[in-house]
Amino acid sequence: MAAVANAPALAVFAIGAVWGAIVAWHYHRLGLTLTHYDARGHLVVARRIFDSITPGWQQVGAVWLPLPHLLNALPVQIDFFYRTGASAVGISIASFAIALAALAWIVQRVAGSIPAAIAASAVFALNPNVLYLQATPMTEPLLLATTTLAIAMLVAEMDGRAVSGMFALACLTRYEAWPVTAVAIAAIPFVRWRQRGAFADGCREAVRLAMFPALAILGFSIFSRVVVGQWFVSGDFFVPENKALGDPVMALKEIGWGTQMLSGSALAWVAGAGLVVLLVRATIRRREAAAVLPLALLAMAAVAWSAFYKGHPFRIRYMVPLVAIEAIGAGAVASVARRAQVVVAVAVIALAAYELRPLDASAPMVVEAQWDRPNLAERARVTACIGRPDRAGKIMASMGSLGHYMQEASEQGFAIRDFLHEGNGDIWLAALDTPRPFADWILIEEKAEGGDMLARIARERPSFLDGYTRVCDGAGLALYKRTEEPGRTERSGR
Repeated sequence: MAAVANAPALAVFAIGAVWGAIVAWHYHRLGLTLTHYDARGHLVVARRIFDSITPGWQQVGAVWLPLPHLLNALPVQIDFFYRTGASAVGISIASFAIALAALAWIVQRVAGSIPAAIAASAVFALNPNVLYLQATPMTEPLLLATTTLAIAMLVAEMDGRAVSGMFALACLTRYEAWPVTAVAIAAIPFVRWRQRGAFADGCREAVRLAMFPALAILGFSIFSRVVVGQWFVSGDFFVPENKALGDPVMALKEIGWGTQMLSGSALAWVAGAGLVVLLVRATIRRREAAAVLPLALLAMAAVAWSAFYKGHPFRIRYMVPLVAIEAIGAGAVASVARRAQVVVAVAVIALAAYELRPLDASAPMVVEAQWDRPNLAERARVTACIGRPDRAGKIMASMGSLGHYMQEASEQGFAIRDFLHEGNGDIWLAALDTPRPFADWILIEEKAEGGDMLARIARERPSFLDGYTRVCDGAGLALYKRTEEPGRTERSGR
């Protein structure tokens, strides 16, 4: 019986894996796999664990959560996987297929309808923004896989340790999983009370479920404290420029607008109606109390809301994970008409097909990912100024702002160990004081976000560049070469 019940989800998984691979190949042929600067940055973090002046566990970093980079750490030591991102894309495709199957299973379980599950799968699988991200090394696909699978396991009342472990993995993937985990676990006492009047048992179950996620978050916080001196890095990596700065209502409106841009207004409203359906069912029907659990995926919006409220620049990417809860809502609508489920499901799929064009080159996420594309040629010219990697020496650069450039430079044969960056600990700190003994070159980002930390140091302390000559610049980058003898910096331009 279990095999029969899982058959639709398994079929969806297989279809999702094939579909995801086809889409990934499409974007590879267009040269868009690594266009987003964060896609390159994630490859760099994974690679530098072993490829570094100072290799080791400290290289995992403390801004991005570690699971995606740990999964890809060994594959990207192979130059082909590092330069193309193929291994990370494989993880994304598998994650997409898992998330798709988990969403289908959740809707089938809480709505009791296979047509509704198929409709939900279509809404997710046809979204061009989701499809683009799963064709890249970005971490949103793994977030969607771990969170939806954890919710599915929770709905199925699987072994508590397994569910807790899956939530822990989600919490080590992206920060959006933290509020989702908190809300889902907090809902358990209500669900158990409605199902069988066992509120106290539900509270104890919630405590047990929270154990592994809490340990994961605590462990990461301790790691962050050891590596960067902060329990949690929440700022200092962007210039506050969002119009929602200090305005909670405006931040919420930006999320709503972004969600509609990703999928279309009509589909968003249909999905919203479906979520209301689930909430009503969970409230008035004891046997359907678990229908409230998938609503925890709405909590993914909390991170984007907090970021926009603090002035983080608007990014459409932050709303893409909300497509998962939109798919569940759309599926729930298809289950309302018990005697016409197939008809309504077909109508939902038709609406999705009308509003979503899977390979749409103008989809918001695809467009946003290409913001930096015009700079590639200029940065390549700056790299050419350095010359051959085996003769170049060490290049001092801030990985926080130029991690994507370091991955680009691999096309010319440069490895991460050719760069001196923040992850090199005491060597980096010493070089910030006097770079000349440590760096043959200094590479500075002068424009993005008002300039990186090296740009700020150079402005505040001009002597920092003494003994270096500016030899090349382009796309906001300035390259300085160490002179034979220390002396006043020459700013010769190109």
